[in-house]
Amino acid sequence: MLLAYNTNGLAHHDPIEAIELLAELGYGGVGLTIDHGLLSPRAEVDRIGPSVRDLHDALRRRGMRSVVETGARFLLDPRRKHEPTLMTADAEGRMRRVEFLQYAIRVAAELQSDCVSIWSGILHGAVDDELAFERLIEGLAPVCEYAQSQGVLVAFEPEPGMFIDSMRRFDELLDRFDHPAMRLTIDVGHLHCQGETPIAEQLRRWASRLVNVHIEDMRAGVHEHLMFGEGEIEFPPVFASIADIGYPGLVQVELSRHSHQGPEAARRAMVFLRPMLPSSATAER
Repeated sequence: MLLAYNTNGLAHHDPIEAIELLAELGYGGVGLTIDHGLLSPRAEVDRIGPSVRDLHDALRRRGMRSVVETGARFLLDPRRKHEPTLMTADAEGRMRRVEFLQYAIRVAAELQSDCVSIWSGILHGAVDDELAFERLIEGLAPVCEYAQSQGVLVAFEPEPGMFIDSMRRFDELLDRFDHPAMRLTIDVGHLHCQGETPIAEQLRRWASRLVNVHIEDMRAGVHEHLMFGEGEIEFPPVFASIADIGYPGLVQVELSRHSHQGPEAARRAMVFLRPMLPSSATAER
């Protein structure tokens, strides 16, 4: 495992400076959440933020690995959080999400990232499961096919409140659609939030598919990403199980509501987590 930090918790930082900051704190990787100032699909046209090449060079200079994350709140629609998604009723909207995910895959290929992390989206309105799964799979199929053609893995994340909200629902998805390029993002806080515990058992069960891990503190039944020590999760057994399964990927701190105190939040997270980690999981710089 390698400890990383998601840029959705450093939203007010220049991306290159965020990478430098995280490297100085000892993080060995970064979750790059595509957003208006970071890898935006309009970046090359409008010259917004650093280019993919700039980010590639910054990561390589610091010896950091990356995951491309696609959970920006208002990137595709300035009025509706996360919309459109793979679950949006409008077919044209769903295609916009597919095209965006394919863009993220191209970025990941250029950055040589571990994977692209995605989710289903919220299902609005009364729609039966058959139609909802059909809608989701209709979008997932071209995304996964494109990812396979680019040599990139797609890490699907069950997200509370979305159509695929739990490991149980992810299991149902796999019964209907599986693909060699589709793997798994597990968010430790989400497991605790939804009572999918013990967390260690979930990690062991899904070890062969797991390529991305998000971590933060959380309370049962409340989907709120908290600083470590402010929730209910016992973290030593979590990290012991991650080590036991031989997971080689990034374990990303995801404090998306802490950008206003980003450097201090990243430092506090490192101080809390470092004693539980093998020495290889952080970078001494």
